[in-house]
Amino acid sequence: TPLVQTEADVNPKAYPLADAHLTKKLLDLIQQSCNYKQLRKGANEATKTLNRGISEFIVMAADAEPLEIILHLPLLCEDKNVPYVFVRSKQALGRACGVSRPVIACSVTIKEGSQLKQQIQSIQQSIERLLV
Repeated sequence: TPLVQTEADVNPKAYPLADAHLTKKLLDLIQQSCNYKQLRKGANEATKTLNRGISEFIVMAADAEPLEIILHLPLLCEDKNVPYVFVRSKQALGRACGVSRPVIACSVTIKEGSQLKQQIQSIQQSIERLLV
C-alpha cells in the first residue's frame, strides 16, 4: 500500500470527515483544550462525557482499527445532539492530545467561563456544516 493515503482509503463509515483545513483547526483546538483541562482522551472517556452531557464535540480517527470500536459514538452523539467529526489520523490526534500514543477518539468538554468558548462554537458550526 502507498504511504500517502488517498481519499478512497478512508472507511466510508467515517463520516463526516474533516478536510485538511478543518483538521488543522480541530487539532489546534484539541491541543488548547488539553492545556485548559477541557479534554477527555479515548473512546471510553468520550462515551462517559456524552452520557454525562458534558461534551462540546467529539473527534474520532478514521483510521481506527477496526473502525467499529468507535462507531457507537456517532449514534450516541446524535442521540445527545453533540457535533462529531472524523480526522484521518489517530497518530495526529494523539499528538494533539499531548500523548505519544495514537488516540482514536476524544471529547472536548464543557467548562463554565471557558476561554475557548468562541473557538469551540466556531468549530461546532464548521462540523454542523459538514452534516448538511
